[in-house]
Amino acid sequence: MDIRAYLQKKKMLVDDALDRYMPTLDAYPPTIHNAMRYSLFAGGKRLRPILTIASYEAVGGDRGCVLPFACAIELIHTYSLIHDDLPAMDNDDFRRGVLTNHKVYGDAVAILAGDALLTEAFRLMTDSDAISGIDLRAVLDVINDIANAAGASGMVGGQNLDLESEGQDIDLSDLEYIHTHKTGALISVSVSTGAKLGGASEEEVRLLSKYGEAIGLAFQIVDDILDIEGEEALLGKSVGSDAKKQKATYPVFLGIDGSKKLAGELTDNAIVFLEDFDDKAGPLRMIARYIGDRKG
Repeated sequence: MDIRAYLQKKKMLVDDALDRYMPTLDAYPPTIHNAMRYSLFAGGKRLRPILTIASYEAVGGDRGCVLPFACAIELIHTYSLIHDDLPAMDNDDFRRGVLTNHKVYGDAVAILAGDALLTEAFRLMTDSDAISGIDLRAVLDVINDIANAAGASGMVGGQNLDLESEGQDIDLSDLEYIHTHKTGALISVSVSTGAKLGGASEEEVRLLSKYGEAIGLAFQIVDDILDIEGEEALLGKSVGSDAKKQKATYPVFLGIDGSKKLAGELTDNAIVFLEDFDDKAGPLRMIARYIGDRKG
């Protein structure tokens, strides 16, 4: 299986679903819906929703039921990027190769667009038509998981510590906490969401959650490396920003080679967690390798 062809096919599936689920450009009031769609459809690999679909299929689920949840996770991810780029946080001008939301619509609308995307994610996951046919206990369980991963105990908390640590002396355990929460939490919950909705056993959920935790941390370590070695054209954003902001990163602690070694070990470990799964988990194995080897 060609991983790039697989990712492109699933990306098209997710993009089509997002387009159906989201308000149209001319929906009133138009400015907020244009701003929401601007960032949502500005590009991006759709890795998180693809992981949700891949884990769902790995345990024998049918992808039709999982799409609203996969898309909801992408809405949450996009909201976080809009807010992360704001002047009060990372103050970035470009994201995914285009101007950031606040550069186009202004700070106030960008904040509202992020708020709206976050709220829309939970509306979508509780829409009676979208979740028809899914075990409601599983629905409540994954919504709770996603809320925990996105909020103060997950992504938001990690982002808060990331901001507070700029220019400060922290240890490696602090950095691991930042990375596993700021980035890893939403990646990990993407995997566990698919597993639970697909009817996985407790042991399957445990193993897939461990897989998600490993690739989530690997993803952010690779991000740290790419901020030093990456090409702006491939990344769609400026490089070198971590050093300018005096952010704590894995290359600061371990060096480039040590960081690459750790990322490789994490992706290897992730694949080990999939040993008891059959060929339906093949895409998850390939995605782990893709995360470790990615250039953008």
